[in-house]
Amino acid sequence: MRPIKLFALLLAIVFTGYVEAQTPKKAKHRIVIDLAHKQIFWNDPAGVEGKDPSLVNRINYMTGEITKTANSVDAELVYIKDEIKPEQLTKGSLLFIHIPSGQYTPAEVSAVTKFISNGGSLFVVMDADYWSNLKQTNVNDLIRPFGIAFDGPNPDSLAGGSTKAGVITPKPLKISYHGARIVNGGTPFCFNIRTEKFPFGVYKEVKNGGKIIVMGDGMVSLYMTSWEGVDDYQCQEFMHDTFQWLLKR
Repeated sequence: MRPIKLFALLLAIVFTGYVEAQTPKKAKHRIVIDLAHKQIFWNDPAGVEGKDPSLVNRINYMTGEITKTANSVDAELVYIKDEIKPEQLTKGSLLFIHIPSGQYTPAEVSAVTKFISNGGSLFVVMDADYWSNLKQTNVNDLIRPFGIAFDGPNPDSLAGGSTKAGVITPKPLKISYHGARIVNGGTPFCFNIRTEKFPFGVYKEVKNGGKIIVMGDGMVSLYMTSWEGVDDYQCQEFMHDTFQWLLKR
């Protein structure tokens, strides 16, 4: 083979390999973040440009952290900014609902409950009434069919939480907590560090492989690693473990 042709062939091979190496692999899962129901904290970073710098910084921080979590479980992030529809909740998806303060329509409730019943996953968070109450949002309609419901304020409002080693977190994790809402039903795995009487995090696996995690406190899912002098809450580890379990099939 002539040297010039050999050089061209080698260059083509190298270039092809470079292109393939630089082409991002399509994620196996989707984390669908609900932004359509007056969410208190979460937002699309593209939608907060020009707003209060502290808000922008917070959204950028949380988005960066949940992107790390998504990458760790082979998932991409997708935002829902309008009514939730069945076609938005596809196989391999995890619906992420964090402290809504608006109402879900009957059609949305039907779409979400069917999604879970058919093997989909849901991570849903509420917090104390200070942020959103159960009159403002009918979020319980999404989870009540599966025997889980948010209840009133958690009597133990002091800071500090932890998980119990088990199905969700293989080892106990130190997680942020300060005031919360009781969660009834499911299998408890998140507790205040002083008592297991009032769990604020539960999980459930339903028929056909559907999975649910319900949290009555939003701090760990806001990636708040520091609170009241404690700087080592394991938020990223917690979110990785919960999302990994929810997406495992």
